[in-house]
Amino acid sequence: MRYNKIRKIDISNGPGVRVSIFMQGCSFHCPNCFNPETHDFNGGLEFNEEVIQKILELGVKDYIAGLSILGGEPMHPKNIEATTKLAKAFKEKYPNKTIWIWSGFLFDNLKDKEVLKYIDVLVDGQFIDAQKNYSLKWKGSENQRVINVIKTLKENKIILWE
Repeated sequence: MRYNKIRKIDISNGPGVRVSIFMQGCSFHCPNCFNPETHDFNGGLEFNEEVIQKILELGVKDYIAGLSILGGEPMHPKNIEATTKLAKAFKEKYPNKTIWIWSGFLFDNLKDKEVLKYIDVLVDGQFIDAQKNYSLKWKGSENQRVINVIKTLKENKIILWE
């Protein structure tokens, strides 16, 4: 598993000041993707225990509201194990900080994945250029959903984040 970059301070990918990691590798290749440099599964840097520890260290500051995991595609079969490991470690260390993940996969196709136990919000759906809307909060196109994962799992139906 590989990652593309880490942002120590990110104010555009989720609420508040966050730590963000962009996973490397995506098979969707959405036209006009904002991160095409993350598509190649062989690009980027090696994801390992040191990277997890670095992210945990960055999360310690009081002003960090949480962790955002983007891509590339963090939920791709080649990436989901590392994404799960990172999300679990972060949530165990910082249970009151939120974890947001962006994925081209729909929630319905991920609902049996362990990673959902650790995340608060999933922005699901592939970016569709024809449905692009710059006024949307936390997503790039009209088809995408910002899902409150905790409530969705509890109520067994999609509950959008407010």
